[in-house]
Amino acid sequence: MRQDVPRSHRLLREIAGGDAVVSVLAIGLALVAGGILIVLTDPEVQAAAGYLLARPGDTVLAAGDAIAGACSALFQGAFFNGTRAGWANQIKPLTETLTLATPLIAAGLGVSVAFRAGMFNIGGRGQMLVAAAVAGWISWSFPMPYLLHMLVCVLGAIVGGALWGGIAGVLKARTGAHEVIVTIMLNYVAFYLVSFLLRTPGALQAPGSNNPKSPAALDTAVMPTLSDLLGIGSFRLHAGFVLVVMATILIWWVLNRSSMGFRFRAVGENPRAARVAGIDVQRVYLVALMMSGGLAGLAGASQVLGTTTMGFGSGVDAGIGFDAITVALLGRSRPWGVFAAGLLFGALKTGGYAIQATQAVPIDLVLVVQSVIVLLIAAPPLVRAVFRLPAPAAALPHRRTETVAG
Repeated sequence: MRQDVPRSHRLLREIAGGDAVVSVLAIGLALVAGGILIVLTDPEVQAAAGYLLARPGDTVLAAGDAIAGACSALFQGAFFNGTRAGWANQIKPLTETLTLATPLIAAGLGVSVAFRAGMFNIGGRGQMLVAAAVAGWISWSFPMPYLLHMLVCVLGAIVGGALWGGIAGVLKARTGAHEVIVTIMLNYVAFYLVSFLLRTPGALQAPGSNNPKSPAALDTAVMPTLSDLLGIGSFRLHAGFVLVVMATILIWWVLNRSSMGFRFRAVGENPRAARVAGIDVQRVYLVALMMSGGLAGLAGASQVLGTTTMGFGSGVDAGIGFDAITVALLGRSRPWGVFAAGLLFGALKTGGYAIQATQAVPIDLVLVVQSVIVLLIAAPPLVRAVFRLPAPAAALPHRRTETVAG
């Protein structure tokens, strides 16, 4: 006897077994782990725990107050603070979140492009540093009209990052060198090269300075901020966020609607089968790593032209190149998933500073939450086991055959 499986049941199982649900639950588990750490390290909870058996309610209330205070500080620090005077000050936390998320999204898109082609680009830091050096050098060395100057600097940064990523692409395509090893080594090469140039008069070092710091970017090269457009407030959110949104749309189209994206996916799934099908695998490796480096270059440009416009040092990447790997993993290498993951990590960083200032919770707690997210994202079976979710391959077929006695 043939029995139809209700379509609603199939849909629910497909949703429950999907990557999006696993990502959301991984974030939830990480936040729960962070809440537990807040409770364990809170002085008032520790004091109430000293007489837990006599008055257990005090410990419970103290734990609740600690978690509620941390959640409130996180929201006010990352999104909206209604206690401030004036709407410009109230929405400033949101603009700070978007500012911190901008380079994370750009670099995360770069990592995701390499992922889709079956490669692991760990060279985001080096690509950002080279791009920042190129953008910075153009920004103070070649005066140009406003806006044109900024666009040329951004283009130079993208080209610089693409060429630096292309080094790994050439070695991967021509010699079969593993991109993980090559990009890691190129990180060190870029760091020490930029550090040397920042200590060399006439190169990247500011004239008359003994510190390893570059000159300030000319005003014509600086990305306009939200305050420049509105004429109020002291917002740091700059035009780099608009460029990142445009890059997200472009990468989505390339990966999902273009023949190039199809070749990326084919090589990422099975390079041997792609080669048999007539795809130039070596060319795909080169193009993918150049695109990846170019997007990391956009992240570097947003730092130099939007955030650290008064001069930068060798730490201008601020660890974004490595955080981008986490963002790409959480976003499942999908452009809009990476965009959402970048916003989440920007909110965690911005809110983390507020938690530290108001609740005396170490900022390292944010790193713990991020690390737990990576751990759970890297082990989807663990999340599925905790919540008893079906595996993707366990979805019900459209029909099944049952034998009925009689």
